[in-house]
Amino acid sequence: MREILGRRRRLLSRRNGGRPEMLSAALTFATQWQWPVLPGVAPDPQGRARCGCPDPECTVPGAHPFDPGLLAATTDERMARWWWTNRPTAPIVLATGGKAPCAVSLPAPAAARALAALDLKGMRLGPVIASPTRWALLVKPYSLEQLGELLYAKDFVPGSLRFHGEGGYVALPPSETGQGGIRWERAPLPGSAAPWVPDVEAVVDAVVEALTRTGVSAPEL
Repeated sequence: MREILGRRRRLLSRRNGGRPEMLSAALTFATQWQWPVLPGVAPDPQGRARCGCPDPECTVPGAHPFDPGLLAATTDERMARWWWTNRPTAPIVLATGGKAPCAVSLPAPAAARALAALDLKGMRLGPVIASPTRWALLVKPYSLEQLGELLYAKDFVPGSLRFHGEGGYVALPPSETGQGGIRWERAPLPGSAAPWVPDVEAVVDAVVEALTRTGVSAPEL
């Protein structure tokens, strides 16, 4: 009986393109955490650095929605299961904003230095997503007005900071994109509840201060 079950798992893994963890992760995000997700564009099989979308100069290959579009993001279990059963290697894209987390991202080298500085201060951070080029710190949902007031009050904001709010998106682990694998730099604590995330004000204040005090000149990436 054990041999039959083991064979069945192997067959399911092959049918799912060898990435059954993608379906499991998508279902966790959508159903347990109530994060609206949708499948991203797969990298071009003829060249992983290129995107499968029609844009030959796509700057985020494989890490963005295309078909379906961003508005299709859902927390529905049946839809998520159908998507990743039929597209088992598709990147998982989170539609930020609304009731879902937003994100603040910056180039990976600057992000690593900023997180080290924040750790020394004892600041509590939520999950941090890492790609080979950029890291994204998840934060509570914010409005454009709230973000505008926050940035207006700053004397200096690094131009390399990007804000993923309403109408934005980020790729989630364990996605594989044209730029490489997406992983947790700071993983959510295990459990069924949605991960805790900090306010955007706290993150922006801390990141800007850390980059300024450490003399990090984050490139425009």
